[in-house]
Amino acid sequence: MIAGHFGFAAAVKSRAPQVPLWALMLACQWMDVAFIPLFVAGVERMVPANPAAPPGAYGNAIIYADDTHSLLGAVALSIIFGIAFGLPWGRRAGLILGGMVLSHWVLDLITHRQDLPLLPGNYGSFPRMGFGLWQWPAATAALEAAIVLAGAWLYWSAARKVAATGGGSERRANVAGALVLAFGLLTLGLNVAGM
Repeated sequence: MIAGHFGFAAAVKSRAPQVPLWALMLACQWMDVAFIPLFVAGVERMVPANPAAPPGAYGNAIIYADDTHSLLGAVALSIIFGIAFGLPWGRRAGLILGGMVLSHWVLDLITHRQDLPLLPGNYGSFPRMGFGLWQWPAATAALEAAIVLAGAWLYWSAARKVAATGGGSERRANVAGALVLAFGLLTLGLNVAGM
């Protein structure tokens, strides 16, 4: 779920106009940003759920991101991100951005197969979590599309309200809403296509 994270960030922006959209977009993917160097180093890994499926098939992954995508790891990344942005932008922005980081884990819980550990390194060998919506790619894509559409609509509605009160132009609000929608749908399309 990549596009769904971005859609949720757009929805949060509609309620937190003081937080820049780019920071919300970065926060919603911060766990994956932290995953990349660990993946490259071989510390965390991905394996296909179905080895016979085409490479990059949508939802065909079991992700062993035992540090970045553990519940405790997600909480730690949320706190670090929230403090880093809260210091210059204020406590409220820090809390919102920290919550946005943690939302990644919650949304992943819905889509991932049972590959999300509670503790880093799967310490204690507790059962891994995940509701496994990825087993049904069409349902996963529909959920992501719904989150993208709802997030873009909420973002566009909030931008139009700001424009109506003299805080910007209606044209700019319409363009911004269209760009958020296009970005979300493009991200979803690329993800579904396995790119």
